Amino acid sequence: MQDAVVIIPTYNEIENIEAIIEAVFSQEKAFHILVVDDNSPDGTADKVKELQQKYPESLFLSVRHQKSGLGTAYIHGFKWCLERDYQYVFEMDADFSHNPKDLIKLYNACHENGAALSIGSRYVKGVNVVNWPLSRIILSYGASIYVRIITGMRIKDTTAGFICYQRSVLESIHFDDIKFIGYAFQIEMKFKAYLKKFKIVEVPVIFTDRTKGESKLSSSIISEAIFGVISMKFKSLFNT
Repeated sequence: MQDAVVIIPTYNEIENIEAIIEAVFSQEKAFHILVVDDNSPDGTADKVKELQQKYPESLFLSVRHQKSGLGTAYIHGFKWCLERDYQYVFEMDADFSHNPKDLIKLYNACHENGAALSIGSRYVKGVNVVNWPLSRIILSYGASIYVRIITGMRIKDTTAGFICYQRSVLESIHFDDIKFIGYAFQIEMKFKAYLKKFKIVEVPVIFTDRTKGESKLSSSIISEAIFGVISMKFKSLFNT
């Protein structure tokens, strides 16, 4: 059984899905892939099914009935992975904002260097973002500073979505208690691991904004992150 699986959540990623799957499978280390598709009307799932003929033992697909949020897609994927024997579970976007070549760096941080959770970090060494407007860089970087101040976590890139979890981290988290479904989900998962004192390591990566397809970022997602962090921290004071 392969020890590592990459979860790729999708909604209307027909322009990227084949290329990202091929890129992951071209790495020196072998990874399995689970695509969690939210019933994309553009045929993303059909393309994955087509590719499963080529990769029948390493490419998996789970289609949900509707678009229900990034966080619930990952939780769906986590539960699928924990029903199997994977020891390392990755989060990665379909749009090449996360470089598949960096998967091995995140894997080694956990497998060889003992991290329980490794983060592909845009901010651990300066600001490593390509193709973002200044306004979005300021928003993202500012959000990470804000989260650090509120939560006390010493993580530079608190909203990062390029992550490797050791199995033990996911087994320790009660997924039904996860409240956020947008980008705040990434903060909440890190905060849960932080409260449980797992070793968290940031690995410097270069984040490149998508060139194909449409961004899923919205004002409601930003609002969830800003106001949800205070609520999350407050509740943690009474549940430790």
